[in-house]
This record gives sequence, structure tokens and C-alpha cells, in this order.
Amino acid sequence: MTDSHEPSLPAPDAFERELSTDLDDRTPDKPRGMPLHTKILLGLVIGAAAGLGANAALGADHPGLAWTVNNVASPIGALFLRLLLMVVMPLVFSALVVGVAGIGDIRKLGRVGAKAFGYTLVVSAISVAIGITLANTIRPGERIDAATAAGLEARYGQDAAKRVEAATGNDAAKKPVLTQVVETIVPANPVAAAAGETPNLLHVMFFALALGVASTLVRPTVAAPFIKVMEALFDISVKLIELIMKMAPYAVAALLFANTAGFGLELLGTLAWFMATVLLGLALQMFGVYSISVALLSRIPPLEFFKRIKTVMMTAFSTSSSNATLPTALRVTEKNLGVPPEINSFVLTVGATANQNGTALYEGVTVLFLAQIAGVDLSLGAQITIAYMAILGGIGTAGVPSGSIPFIIVMLASIGVNPALIGIILGVDRILDMCRTTLNVAGDITAATYVARSEGYTLLGGRGSPPAAI
Repeated sequence: MTDSHEPSLPAPDAFERELSTDLDDRTPDKPRGMPLHTKILLGLVIGAAAGLGANAALGADHPGLAWTVNNVASPIGALFLRLLLMVVMPLVFSALVVGVAGIGDIRKLGRVGAKAFGYTLVVSAISVAIGITLANTIRPGERIDAATAAGLEARYGQDAAKRVEAATGNDAAKKPVLTQVVETIVPANPVAAAAGETPNLLHVMFFALALGVASTLVRPTVAAPFIKVMEALFDISVKLIELIMKMAPYAVAALLFANTAGFGLELLGTLAWFMATVLLGLALQMFGVYSISVALLSRIPPLEFFKRIKTVMMTAFSTSSSNATLPTALRVTEKNLGVPPEINSFVLTVGATANQNGTALYEGVTVLFLAQIAGVDLSLGAQITIAYMAILGGIGTAGVPSGSIPFIIVMLASIGVNPALIGIILGVDRILDMCRTTLNVAGDITAATYVARSEGYTLLGGRGSPPAAI
């Protein structure tokens, strides 16, 4: 038994305590004032209310409102998003290397990976089944008249044409499937994969996994300096994220204002049935499937689970990006749920790209919705194909805002529906993107808790400590 009297550490100042304890509800020395998640919630409400009010009072095309959105709100939101995405690459790389090296045993790594991948496939299949069932039951595409659909398509047609051209002009679709899989996962040049304006996260993750595995196969004296550097990079990245999150409430307000000021209540009313179908599916997955998963597989009370990850959910909702939310998810999952770092860093970083249940559900509903508007009656076989493609899309879609749009365009073309119809839903895509990203990130955390529990770790109060050897 270890001595319970640990060496005393210097007491952090108030600013340090606020940064490091704000995400932990049970810390004994909480900083004064509102916690971060409350500030973010206020930012959400104020930004959305201000945007809808400005849209109702002035109209989306008002020059003053457009100037405010383009020159004030959007730049503030873009700054926050770019700061978060700036740190994602070093954080993901160092977290995966350290996590894999921490697992140590290659057999255990394979076991953890297999569990995470199996969980992702099963839960994604359930989410797609929910979405397609709701789309066939509610049939939202038959509840919008042709004139309204034509008006929406005309309004967003120019943006839709650009997206269709970008999605269908890719020569990669002409290559054999296995070749596409290899090129999608394995980088030819990992430096180039990380250096672009939009880094290829799958390529970077594969390279990090390879380095982490290789570091467990060399002498400890050789690997130790490299692992120390990666640990330092990870800790510094986390600290930088903590600093960036200080501006989250203000950036969230700006992001919500920019989004709601543009579409207003009129567009929401026009596409109400489509939005209701998507949101109902997301709610069933979040509070039904995930609650059952954490209760039975992770042995965590669902209400306690959602309470402890509320900061992550608010960050995901405001940023619409699984990648940008990853730093907060890593910290909260370890600090508030007790998932050990070696499991946490592996499952969450891979999950930010591969475990996107909300995206899979949204893609399935959207394709059926647009097919119903186009009058295309899809057979059972065609819908099974859509489900299959939606599951793959949830795994392969980039964890960035509107990352699913190109994949939806390809799916529409594959079933004979005019891809330009994507313009009908572009106006509300961002608000639904915020909701499905929240589901995606929560799903990543349920996967991490399941894997940790199945590996014998004690969650919540145990802070991720493995059981004593028997």
C-alpha cells in the first residue's frame, strides 16, 4: 500500500487554479465567479438571441447587419476556431505517440483498437438505422411544397454548384476501392500531410501510431528521450488550450450571432420537418443509445455522465468541429471521468475522425429527404446502400464544420438524385452541424469510457487507476 501523504506542492495562484480546475465540478478550491461551462452557455443564448433579433428587425440583407457579421462577429469566431485548430495537430500527434507508448504491449494496443473500432461500427449502424427509420416514417421531403424547394435551391444554388463541382471533380473516385483506402489512411509524406492549410488528420494519426508502436519495440533507453519530448509537447499544448478557452464565451456568442443573423426564423420554419427529423434522431441516439451504453457498458449513471461532459458538449456545439473540440474532450474525459491517458489519447484522437455517429445519421436523413423532394422512390436495396455509405461517411468525414457536405453530394449522385438539391439544406446545415458535432463528440467519450472499463480501469472517483493485480 502506498503512503497517503504525498509531498506538498506549491499552491497555484488564482489564475492557475481557474484554468486547471474549471472543468472539474468536484474540485475543492473552485475559483470564484461563474464556471466556464456557464459562461459558454450564456454566450450561446446571448449570441443566438441577438442574431435572431437582428434578423427579425433588420433582415438578413441589411447592409449594417451584414457589415457587423462580416467584420466583427465572423472574425472573432474565426480567430477562436483557428486558435483551437492550430493546437490540434501537435496535440493529436503527441497524444497518440504518448498514448500508444504508454500502452506498451502491442497485444494490448491491438485489443484496445479492436474494441474501439467494433464499438464505432455498431453504434454508427444504430444511428443510421434510427435516421433512416425516422426519414421513412416522417417523410419530411413530402411536407415541403415544390415552390418553396425551388426558392431555397435558387437562393443557395451558387454555393451548391461550387460544392458539387468540388465533390464530383475528384479523380480519386476512379481508383480501385482498396487503393483509395490505402491512400486515405497511409501518408506518402507525413510532413506534407501536416503542413497544409487543412491538415490530413488521418495521415498524421497513422504516422503517430506507427512511431508510438515502434517506440515500444526499441530499447527503453533509446525511446525515453523521444517520449519525454512528446510528453512535454502534449503538456504545453494542453496549457495553450486552457488559455485559448478563456475567450470561448465571447467567441461562442460571436459564432451564434453570425449564424442566426443570416438565416433567421423564416428558413427554420420552412425546413422545420427536416430539422425536426434530424434533431429527433440525434436526441434518440444521444439520450437513448448513449445512455444505455454508458449505463451497461461503462457502468456510469447517464445523468452523471452528461453532467461531467457538459463543457465538452457546449464547446462542440459552438465550434461545429470535432477536431477543435478534441483538446477539451481529452482534458475533461481524463479529469472528470477518470479515463486513463493511454486509453484516452488513443480512442478520442482516432474517434475525432472515425467515430461520427451524428454525421452518419445526418447523411442518411439528408439523402432520403432530398430524394423525397426529387420524387425518387428508393427501394429497400437502395436504402441499405445509403445506410452502408452513411456508416462509411461517418468514419471518413473530416471533423470540421460542414465536413459531411461533399460526401452527401457523392451519395446523391450515386442514387440518381440531382446533387444541386444540396442547396436546399445549406441554409440550416450549420445549426444542424452544431447539433450533430455535439453527438459525435459525446459518442467519442462513450467509446473511451467503454474501452477503459473493459480493460479493467476504475472510472469516476478512481481517476482511471487500474485494479490491483490478483
